[in-house]
Amino acid sequence: MLVAFCAAALTGFCHGDARAERPNILWIYVDDMSDWMGCYGDPIAVTPNIDRLAEGGVLFQHAYMPAPVCSTTRSALITGTMQTTHGLHQHRTMIKNPLPDDLTTIPELFRQAGYLTFNEAKDDYNFVRDRETMYSPEFQRPSRKQVNSHMLGRDASWLKQLKGQPFFGQIQLKGGKFGGETGAKFPTESRFDTDRVSVPPQYPEHPVFRDAIARHYEQIAETDAQVGAILDALKAYDMWDNTAVFFFTDHGSPLPRAKQFLYEDGLKVPLIVHWPTGNDVITRRGNVRADLVSGIDITASTLGLAGIAIPEFMEGVDLFAEDYASQQYVISARDRMGNAIDRIRTVRSQRFRYIRNYKLDRALFQPQYRDKYATFATLQKLLRLGKLSPIQASYFDAEHRPAEELYDLVDDPHQINNLAENPEFRSVLESHRQHLADWEEATDDKGRYPESRESLKRVFESSAGKCVSPEYDFLK
Repeated sequence: MLVAFCAAALTGFCHGDARAERPNILWIYVDDMSDWMGCYGDPIAVTPNIDRLAEGGVLFQHAYMPAPVCSTTRSALITGTMQTTHGLHQHRTMIKNPLPDDLTTIPELFRQAGYLTFNEAKDDYNFVRDRETMYSPEFQRPSRKQVNSHMLGRDASWLKQLKGQPFFGQIQLKGGKFGGETGAKFPTESRFDTDRVSVPPQYPEHPVFRDAIARHYEQIAETDAQVGAILDALKAYDMWDNTAVFFFTDHGSPLPRAKQFLYEDGLKVPLIVHWPTGNDVITRRGNVRADLVSGIDITASTLGLAGIAIPEFMEGVDLFAEDYASQQYVISARDRMGNAIDRIRTVRSQRFRYIRNYKLDRALFQPQYRDKYATFATLQKLLRLGKLSPIQASYFDAEHRPAEELYDLVDDPHQINNLAENPEFRSVLESHRQHLADWEEATDDKGRYPESRESLKRVFESSAGKCVSPEYDFLK
C-alpha cells in the first residue's frame, strides 16, 4: 500500500482534528493563461475569486511549467516526471506508446489509496493508458458534446456527487482559449479598454496587439468567474473544509513569443494552493513564496498533502515537506510543436534565464497553425514593411539564431538583451550551461535522439505535406 495517513512529516494531518480525515484534492487546471491577476500585482485584472483563494492559501511567485505547450506539460504533470525522460516530449505525439511498467500516474496512485478520481475533461497525454485505470468509472460526467473538452459555463452542480467520499479530481478550464485563442481574431470583445493595457517590447506597438492583450484580460476575468462557481459549489455541498485546491495553468498565454516558447511569457504560470482547514501545514513558510517551482512539483506536493508516499520515479519535490529545500534551478524544454521541429532547453535560476538552441538552421518562428492569427499575420506584415524592432524581426531570422541566450530578469524582465556573449556574465553562463549538460546526461534527455521516420511520416501526412523542417526532406 502506498498510503501513510499519519505521516505527519509529509502532511501534518494527524493532530486529532479535521486534518485527520483524508483530504480531497482538486486541481483547477487552466489552458493557455498567464498570471495577469490582482494577487500577482496586476493593476487592471479583474480576479476577485482567484485573489481570495490566494489570500487563504499560498501563492507561488516563480512557478514554471516543464514545457510551453499543453500535451507535453500535461504528460509531465500526470506522471510527475519531465516529459523528456520517458519520450513524451513531442507535442501531438503521432505514435503513442504505453508508459513503462514501473511508471504510475497520479490518479492511479490515488485510486490505489481508496480515492475516487476524475478528470473533467481534457487530458491530452502523449502516451497510451486505459482511462478507466486512471479515472473512476463510477464518476458521472456532466453531459457534454465533446468528450475531451473543458468545463462549459459556470454550472458546477455536478460536484454534488462527490460529497462524502475522498476524491482527487481535475477540472479543466479554457482560459486563453475561451472564445478562441488569444490573438486569433481582430477585433475582439473585452471589458478592458485597449488604451489601458501595456504592450511589452517583444511585440510591436500596434492595435492588433493591444486588442489581443485586452482580450486575454477578458479571458482571465471569465476564468475567475468559473473558479468562483467551483469554489461556491464546494462550499454548498460541504466539501470546502476538507478540500485542498491547486489552481494553475498549463503554460502562458497564446501571444506569439509566449505559448510554444521558452521565455518567461511561455513558461511562467500562476500557482496557488489553498487549504481552508489546518492552513499551518501549507503556510508555515509563508503565504507568498518566491521559491523556484517546476510543474512536476505540483504532482509530488499533491501526493504529500494527501499522505500518499511519493514514488522514487517521480522527479518533482514536495513543496510542503518538512525537509523541503529550495531549488537553485528549474529546467523546461521545447521539442517538436505540431509539424515544426526544434529542440530548445532552458534553465531558470533566481535571477537569470539561460536558453540553449540546438537547431540553428531554422528560425524561431517556423510555419505553423497560428500563422493566420491576427497577431502572427501582423508580425509578418510589419516584417515585410521593415517596421519591426531588431528583437521582433529576429523571430524570423534563420541565419543569425544564437546558440545560447542569457537574460538578467531583474534588469531585463522581457528578455530583450542577450548577455550570452558578454564577458561580464561568463561565469553565470557557464554555470547554467553546465547544469543543463549534467541534467541532460543524468535524465537521458530523449530530445537528443531524432524522431523516428515513421512518426515524421505521420506528421507529414497529417499536415498535408506543409512541413518545412529539413527532417521531412526524405518524404518530399
